[in-house]
Amino acid sequence: MLPYKLLDTTPIPGDGGELRLFEVGDRYVIRLTGAQGELMSTRAHASEDALAERTCQRVAARLGACVLIGGLGMGFTLAAALRNLGPDATVVTAELVPGVVRWNREVFGDRAGHPLRDERSSVKEVDVAALLRAETDAYDAILLDVDNGPTAVTHPGNAWLYSPAGLAACFKALRPRGVLGVWSAGPDERFKERLGRAGFDVEEHRVHAHGRRGAQHVVYCAGRP
Repeated sequence: MLPYKLLDTTPIPGDGGELRLFEVGDRYVIRLTGAQGELMSTRAHASEDALAERTCQRVAARLGACVLIGGLGMGFTLAAALRNLGPDATVVTAELVPGVVRWNREVFGDRAGHPLRDERSSVKEVDVAALLRAETDAYDAILLDVDNGPTAVTHPGNAWLYSPAGLAACFKALRPRGVLGVWSAGPDERFKERLGRAGFDVEEHRVHAHGRRGAQHVVYCAGRP
């Protein structure tokens, strides 16, 4: 088994614990202190790619499409969104942890093709919930790639995003016929029902974490009528 070489640590604002960045062979891994397993890896990102592809393809033909991504992670969701949007699109990424932004710029950004350098891309070091609460009819698509999704939240502050109040804020922040894409570590029928009660038309897609192998994750594509 390859050793985990600790490269850096960074606090999660709001007394939310600490993230740790490791180098493991030819890949990078982010883990949450006190939690089991890997939170993110540069090797397993097929489901993040699918989240962006399935959501952004539905709005790509719109002139000046504006997309909000909640959670930068290792940049793969952002990179896939940019690949599936036109040259006049704009993508705003909200990332709560400044250290994660720094790691993307300085350590492993090349693995996703340095999406933060794309002129269509901007990043705000802020909780995506703050943007959602403040916006109305602002985005053609919203992608939530925060924590482990609605099923397995590791940071209690993220639970609001997947609550009825959070989904209502997403609905309000979307433009008519906008799309909310949500990454989930696994299926959640109660969350799917909450999306429906919030007014969304919901599709559920099962996708693998690593190509056609690995754990199976879920992407919810929820359209605002």
